[in-house]
Amino acid sequence: MAASPRLKVYTADGEYIGACRYASDAGALVSLYGEGATIRDGHGVKKVVWTEGTDGNAGDSYDAVADHIHRALGVERTASARDLGGSR
Repeated sequence: MAASPRLKVYTADGEYIGACRYASDAGALVSLYGEGATIRDGHGVKKVVWTEGTDGNAGDSYDAVADHIHRALGVERTASARDLGGSR
């Protein structure tokens, strides 16, 4: 069985929306929920790697969101590292 995607998207109110394997996909999703929505490394509140409106506007560049998340996680962003893989 495959592991759950690592990145979790939440609304500003803390409602869990879904999981994404790719940081750019998480950026697209968080942009739909607007200011205060977050992307987390797993479900933990202390593991926020992007906050919409604070870290930027994800809708401006999903690649910039992915770069930011990869830096926050200490993962080099290469073609093979696009997929952040399993759960946290």
